Amino acid sequence: MTDRPLQTTYRPRQPLDLRATVGGLQRGPGDPTQQAVRGVIWRAVRTGAGVATLALAQQGDGSVRAAAWGSGASRALAQVPALCGALDDAAGFDAGRHPLIADAHRRLPGLRLARTDAVFEAFAQAVIEQKVTVRQAFGAWRRLVSWHGERAPGPTPRPLFAPPEPSSWRRMPSWTLHRAGLEPPQSRTLVQAAARADAVERAARAATDPDPLVSLPGVGPWTAAETRIRALGDPDAVSVGDFHLAHQVGYALTGSRTDDAGMLELLEPWRGHRQRVIRLLLAAGPREPRRAPRLHAEDHRAR
Repeated sequence: MTDRPLQTTYRPRQPLDLRATVGGLQRGPGDPTQQAVRGVIWRAVRTGAGVATLALAQQGDGSVRAAAWGSGASRALAQVPALCGALDDAAGFDAGRHPLIADAHRRLPGLRLARTDAVFEAFAQAVIEQKVTVRQAFGAWRRLVSWHGERAPGPTPRPLFAPPEPSSWRRMPSWTLHRAGLEPPQSRTLVQAAARADAVERAARAATDPDPLVSLPGVGPWTAAETRIRALGDPDAVSVGDFHLAHQVGYALTGSRTDDAGMLELLEPWRGHRQRVIRLLLAAGPREPRRAPRLHAEDHRAR
């Protein structure tokens, strides 16, 4: 393997905020698959041609310089436009239906919906994040990828690892998953789905109702939506069942909390672009003042 990278420059046709668009894919400050260092976003990715390291840096003219190392370098570079939101179609989106959305859309013209096309990776992240605190989820992801992922090539500023392939997830023993911080239901869902990774891929890409992903054991609407948001940049997916999301959307749009049903009712005028509205609200909307101490995360792993 050569140390010289493949390189290209992506010139978006629409405004792009690289940090806002791609930065949201990072799973916490210790994510071993993605890090931002001195204005460069580094990603360790697994492609059909092998593992690659991708480095992205936005230039003053709005273009993005991309370099990639490893056997999957050419495929990683081919994914750059989609990763930067080139396939994100905002046609039919009416920001003017609410003054807050209109203002956020005006102030954040470069916020695009990223698309990784790494379906099982997104699915694994979503399963790991089921019904736990963010800190617990990010810690489990960090441990499992560092233990079982593949070291990324190239001059990364710190060690990065590409996520395990589905066959590796399927072979992980229960004690390893438990030691990483997963609960038994999460472990079962992940291992069983890894044995049917092709079915997960087909279900995620199927645009049908009812959602075929939720027919998989241990998969509900939240996991299905999170998978599509991260892997496919779904502009309409709504993560129903999220502990905080309905409260945040309700407070931003009405000044009061709401539940999942109320959130869906509030978002209905933007059907087709509900995820876009959520992203704008989370990036620029008002936040409800904290009313209680932060939830203490219990650690049930064996000492």
